Amino acid sequence: MEQKAKGRVTIPTDVDVVDATLQLMKRWGADALRDCDGTDFPMALRNADAKVYSTYYTTRKDNEWAKQNPDEVQQCYIMTGFFTATEESLSIPLMKGISPELMQVNDRDDIKRWWEVMDRTAGAVVPSDTWSYKDGSVTLAEATPYHEYTVSFLAYLIWDPVHMYNAVVNDWKNFEHQITFDVRQPKTHAFTMERLRRFIKEHPYVNVIRYTTFFHQFTLVFDELKREKYVDWYGYSASVSPYILEQFEREAGYPFRPEYIIDQGYYNNQYRVPSKEFKDFQAFQRREVAKLAKEMVDITHECGKEAMMFLGDHWIGTEPFMPEFETIGLDAVVGSVGNGSTLRLISDIPGVKYTEGRLLPYFFPDVFHEGGDPVREAKENWVTARRAILRKPIDRIGYGGYLKLACQFPEFLDYVESVCDEFRLLYENIKGTTPYCIKTVAVLNCWGKMRAWGCHMVHHALYQKQNYSYAGVIEALSGAPFDVRFISFDDIKQNPGVLNDVDVLINVGDGDTAHTGGVCWEDAELVSTVRRFVHEGGGFIGVGEPTGHQYQGHYFQLAALLGVEKETGFTLNYDKYNWEEHPEHFILANNEEKLDFGEGMKGVYALEGATVLCQRDKEVQLCANEFGKGRAVYVSGLPYSFSNARLLYRSVLWSAHGEGDLRRWYSENPNVDVHAYVKNGKYCVVNNTYEPQDTMVYRGNGEGMALSLKANEIRWYQI
Repeated sequence: MEQKAKGRVTIPTDVDVVDATLQLMKRWGADALRDCDGTDFPMALRNADAKVYSTYYTTRKDNEWAKQNPDEVQQCYIMTGFFTATEESLSIPLMKGISPELMQVNDRDDIKRWWEVMDRTAGAVVPSDTWSYKDGSVTLAEATPYHEYTVSFLAYLIWDPVHMYNAVVNDWKNFEHQITFDVRQPKTHAFTMERLRRFIKEHPYVNVIRYTTFFHQFTLVFDELKREKYVDWYGYSASVSPYILEQFEREAGYPFRPEYIIDQGYYNNQYRVPSKEFKDFQAFQRREVAKLAKEMVDITHECGKEAMMFLGDHWIGTEPFMPEFETIGLDAVVGSVGNGSTLRLISDIPGVKYTEGRLLPYFFPDVFHEGGDPVREAKENWVTARRAILRKPIDRIGYGGYLKLACQFPEFLDYVESVCDEFRLLYENIKGTTPYCIKTVAVLNCWGKMRAWGCHMVHHALYQKQNYSYAGVIEALSGAPFDVRFISFDDIKQNPGVLNDVDVLINVGDGDTAHTGGVCWEDAELVSTVRRFVHEGGGFIGVGEPTGHQYQGHYFQLAALLGVEKETGFTLNYDKYNWEEHPEHFILANNEEKLDFGEGMKGVYALEGATVLCQRDKEVQLCANEFGKGRAVYVSGLPYSFSNARLLYRSVLWSAHGEGDLRRWYSENPNVDVHAYVKNGKYCVVNNTYEPQDTMVYRGNGEGMALSLKANEIRWYQI
């Protein structure tokens, strides 16, 4: 009997599932075991034939220290709601709408320096000598009647937000809230390094210290009913303290204002065009976090262990595509795989020895309950992640949560076994090579590589009604045969040559957001550089409200290039005549699906000379345009689907004058992909659905062959 393949798989364990763990290690070919939040690693498995990961919390799970040092508990900037004054005196309760179990007002430090009362109607700071604080409220003595006011204040995180999230989801009872402490501050810094050495010494069986993560939690706020109130996976508002801010002031050379973080209550979420001050603060935090994280990684290596970082939780300041990250010296990064975009967010990370993806579903009772269907969720997760794995594989896969819950679903255990076997096979076939890329595309926004693969993620891999039509573009790119880059407006301004080896620029999102650029398009030099790039032969794809910003007679600042403009009420006096559709265009050829533009876009019309591919009620949804030697495509929205991924693929080829390359490592059926690994002498044809599919497949030389594929099948060939 052939020996079952083993390796590249991590599974969770606990003291009450020792036998089940050993059985599943054998079935799934697992070579690593991990503990999870709220579990203990069983003594009986400490000598198992597997690497042992230990989850290590740098900022919690030591309440004794946190209670002894309340001045070094982590802090967060919070803005109150908007309160309208009806007379000259106004009282504003700070914690209204905030869980008192989560946060506690910090009135220990100088509130007149670190808090800010804003007259939002006037957009002005209220002088600090005209307000006072008592019993949880700020009182304004000289308010202007019928102006709105807010207070920005510091609060202690007296319950770790992720611990609170886990407790709420799992309905935990009778447990102690874990308090977060701030490793950046002197006493806790010294304590933490000694605590780490002690932990490693007391856990000699552990091979990998899995940091979850380092120091600053992404913004996660709950209300009085323990409901999520505000969440931003990229949020920096919980990475502050007077100690940190004083350090920032010394380095930046100017005073800090709470508004640099608060940003009118938007907290500088990734949709906001970032200010210079906020970008300065982010860069400062990355440098300081990297320096301190390196200290912990060095201790880990000195003690003979590997250092792994979880891409999530307290990960602010460790953005993995920024130059500071590689200086930390981590061995590995592990992250949760919600879709293809999050898979690439992990697998593309440079400077580590290996990457690992935690597949879904997490073994939590929100999925693993009577009537639950974890197999369905696992299938959706795997088929979505697999598209991206075939472009850039992670080195390992794994699962998290409580194994005893998964053991109650035998069909789920069977399915995961097949996933593990399939992952090992495809990894062996494609490791060490770059798959064939037909074109180079660059996503252009304010963030560039800092938000690579994370564009339009409000809450990790979960999307909202307002952004799924844009996030679909990034998801389609995660499994497409392109060399995908992420560049910022600053990148182009500092080095216009960054566009020299790019075939197509993509700008996607709503107007006046960081994703489309907003006020950045008022920069004449930037606009000229992009126009020149396209006019001299480059491609441009705009989705939603690309370059959208009302300025100098345009809403779309590259309207002439795109061939479309948006009616915002200022051009109603101009008649529009270009409505004739051209469905025979290359971009739509062989499209048999009903076009799906998601939320679509209102008020977009084509300029004279542009080629309208689809309009609905005299609102353009898809358009192509020639601009000098270059080409541009406008799409109103592109939620992720196989047919929309194909539409984007053809749009890239057309805008890059690549129509002749269409039938090269290509499937006529959009439900089926072809991936070629020329260096390894292999290619595969993959059915992305759970239904049988027929298709015509074309090799790199254009030769075709008819194929019939079983549900979800991957078929491998030699080139």
